[in-house]
Amino acid sequence: MPLDRFDLAILERYQRDTQLPAKTIGDAIGLSAAAVQRRLKRLREEGAIERECAVLSPKALGMMVTCIVAVDIDRDGSEDLDRFRREMERYAEVQQCYYVTGQADFVLIVLTRDMESYDAFAREALMANTNVRSFTTQVV
Repeated sequence: MPLDRFDLAILERYQRDTQLPAKTIGDAIGLSAAAVQRRLKRLREEGAIERECAVLSPKALGMMVTCIVAVDIDRDGSEDLDRFRREMERYAEVQQCYYVTGQADFVLIVLTRDMESYDAFAREALMANTNVRSFTTQVV
C-alpha cells in the first residue's frame, strides 16, 4: 500500500495521540476532518495502523523497576525461538520481547514493583527455562 504525504502526516500525528480530533489533524495538514477520517479508516483496514493501545504509567501502577534483559538461548531453531517468545508472552512483567542479532538472542524489557519481584521473575521465567543458556540484566 503506497502512502502519500497526507497519509504520512496523519500517521505522524496520530501515533503520538490517537485522541486528536480529525479536525485538528486536518487543519494541521490541509485536509477536511472527513478526509482524515476516511484515510484513518483505510490505514486501519490496510494494516498501516496495526492496533491502538493505551500507554500506561509504570509509576502509577507501582512498577518502579525497569530492567533490560539480554537472553542467550541454548537451542535456536525456529521452533525453539517461537517457543521462547510464547513463554515470555505469558509473563505480565515482560513488556517487550525482541529477537535480536549480536551477543544475545533476545532482549526483554521487564517491569516489576521492586528488585525482589524481578528476582522472582528471573528465577521462574529464565533460570528455570532449560533453553536459557545465560542472561544479563541492566536495571534502568
